[in-house]
Amino acid sequence: MAALVSVRRAAASGLLCLAAWAIPARALEIPPPAYQVAAHQAGIPPAVLFAVAQQESGVRLRGKTIPWPWTLNVAGEPRRFRTQDAACGNLQSTLSEVAPTRVDAGLAQINLGYQRHRYDHPCDVLDPYRNLAMAAEILREQHTPGEDWLLAIGRYHRPAGGTPAERYRRSVRQHLSRVHGNPIALVASGSHFP
Repeated sequence: MAALVSVRRAAASGLLCLAAWAIPARALEIPPPAYQVAAHQAGIPPAVLFAVAQQESGVRLRGKTIPWPWTLNVAGEPRRFRTQDAACGNLQSTLSEVAPTRVDAGLAQINLGYQRHRYDHPCDVLDPYRNLAMAAEILREQHTPGEDWLLAIGRYHRPAGGTPAERYRRSVRQHLSRVHGNPIALVASGSHFP
């Protein structure tokens, strides 16, 4: 009986090794629930929203790119803070010195000048849920049904397009491949995704 148990264990162990070999070495990242909710409400793919946030405010932690909610970009200089209150304080003092069009804030780096109509107070943009909702709305507005989502992603960064939008699309595409697995399938699909 003991021999039969050890044979079964060996067989099960062999199957586990074979199963582990068959699983891709890199599992897909799943957008966290807040991204899924904001994307669903705006009618955009969660992978698109998550990949944009990874590009905009991502920091490397424990081998993964994690969007950081209390990130500012002031005239091209990234600033990260431990708390929303610290980021808000810095944002308020920065806006007394720098034009709002030179300041991006939050997970998806919403521009405070060009997106002024989306918030009441600048620190509203640092609320992670509101930031994601704003970003999802902007992405939806930049997308034409049936069009490649990467084009909308480029316009999210630079509505006028050109070389900066192309560079941005290439960078976000790398994040999309980790989240969605196949950006080409994302491009060819409709406007709603799982």
